[in-house]
Amino acid sequence: MRTTALARISVGVTVERRRARSAWADFLWRPVSVFTGSPSAAPWTPLGIEAETTVFYAGEAAIELHRTETSSYRDNLASGDPALWIVLRPTASELPYELVAVTADPAEGEGFTDAGNNLVERVPMPPDIAETVGQFVAQHHIDRPFVKRRRDGQTLPDRKERTYSD
Repeated sequence: MRTTALARISVGVTVERRRARSAWADFLWRPVSVFTGSPSAAPWTPLGIEAETTVFYAGEAAIELHRTETSSYRDNLASGDPALWIVLRPTASELPYELVAVTADPAEGEGFTDAGNNLVERVPMPPDIAETVGQFVAQHHIDRPFVKRRRDGQTLPDRKERTYSD
């Protein structure tokens, strides 16, 4: 698949599985963190087990940075609590989820929630990733003034006023 990304940041994702207190689900899954780089572990390797909680390395993803999204990245960094959005999709195989994406763009993260089955979670952005995203914004951001479109005031020919009668 071709991409227009000008920069890519390789990241690893960790996911938590908790025993559910529900008659309808055995476990609850939740992405918990992102880290820079890719470990030698295979995807879905357990990293730690505590009582009813297991943390897994879910796999590797790439945060793609696009020149056209720099204002979203800038707003995310300026929020005081920069975040990344992790997207997981349920699978029909032995693995519980497929790691679909990790993004620094809040609008893209929200867009992934439109597909009803996706598990989308906001996690804190690590400082080293925030620094890389900040450098990308500094290098590629161009302020574009907002221009409100105006109607030209023309009416379409042969357009009649509609009247409604009883």
